[in-house]
Amino acid sequence: MKVITANRLIDGEVVFLGADGTWVELIGKARVLADKDEIAAALALGAQAVAARLIVEPYEIDVIEIDGRLEPSRFREKIRAAGPTTHPALGKQARETA
Repeated sequence: MKVITANRLIDGEVVFLGADGTWVELIGKARVLADKDEIAAALALGAQAVAARLIVEPYEIDVIEIDGRLEPSRFREKIRAAGPTTHPALGKQARETA
């Protein structure tokens, strides 16, 4: 399973391609991609968003489902998805993750 992630250009926020084609802040709302064709189509949407100057550097990441919730499989992406590591009351980890 994969999702597409990027950074929103206006504020640098980590975002994910959502199920409806918009860029969402929470990984739990990301569109899950199962095969190469879906990934290619999602990256094409990312390229359009780059051209529209909405996001920068879209790329695919591996995700796993744990207890019904999506989580990145790599540590780096877990940090990007959760927010700053300075305090658990800051960033996305302080918000609802669904």
